[in-house]
Amino acid sequence: MSVLVLLEQRGDLKNCALEAATVASKIAKKAGMELNAVFIGKSLDDQADLLKGFGISKLFVYENEQLTHYSSDGYVPIVRELANELGAKVIIGSASALGKEFCASVAGRLGVELVQEAIGLDWDNGLVAKKPVYAGKVISDVRITSEPAMVSVRPNVVVVERDGDTAPELVKREMPQLDLRTVIKDVAEAAVGTVELTEAKIVCSGGRGLGEGENFKVIQALCDVLGAALGSSRAAVDAGWIHHSHQVGQTGKVVSPDLYVACGISGAIQHQAGMRTSRIIVAINKDPEANIFKICDYGIVGDLFEVVPALTEEARKILAE
Repeated sequence: MSVLVLLEQRGDLKNCALEAATVASKIAKKAGMELNAVFIGKSLDDQADLLKGFGISKLFVYENEQLTHYSSDGYVPIVRELANELGAKVIIGSASALGKEFCASVAGRLGVELVQEAIGLDWDNGLVAKKPVYAGKVISDVRITSEPAMVSVRPNVVVVERDGDTAPELVKREMPQLDLRTVIKDVAEAAVGTVELTEAKIVCSGGRGLGEGENFKVIQALCDVLGAALGSSRAAVDAGWIHHSHQVGQTGKVVSPDLYVACGISGAIQHQAGMRTSRIIVAINKDPEANIFKICDYGIVGDLFEVVPALTEEARKILAE
């Protein structure tokens, strides 16, 4: 019996892969099981060093040009066969946009239960996942009874921890014969400097209080200084001010950054569902009765067009020191 962690990559190993390895390491130790990991991609290169100290026994590496980008046809059969070979009792992946699809496809092929977007895991004679429900107002403990028990971990809810520098044994495998029904010809990369919303450590969002789409440049300026991702409320998206890919909330993306800055956002429950697990929440709104002030750690009652530029300038000075 073993724990298998799925290491997400997009050229390089993603930080969420290291977070998943951290969680998997703790579960393996508590359950007294061996920890293994799988990397699927074009090339691991020297990134194996990043996986030292997690207690990974064997790192199974599948390298091939055709595996450069994720595809269900290419990745899922590999994990299914490896999980069966290893007798995996627990499979842990990442709840990134890509990871959720990957985990769901693997769970479907294996015919097992899957808990998506867990914010914590424990072992109590079986895997128990902590999962937000009811728009994040309740944290439920979900016991997974199928084997292997599958779970995806929400990015940024785990601090990467290593114990020592023991490296895993690399087991290189040939790409199996696969029926690739789809082939990715090209990938449109995000602009240089753009931060993926669901994986960002800092998110700055704008809402109805911006008045018009042109004013998102005020929030973008703060993002540029802090190295943050740009988010928005549903109201801003519905008004056509910004693309839906930036929407945070129940019908948008769920984020758990170290810092979430809400600018001109009232804080409706639908928006809170997408950001209330942030470690620190800062709210800027001229309405002292705005709901966002009920959940924030720091609140500023004021005009965002005065407050945000002042914050941007102050942050620029501090970071330049």
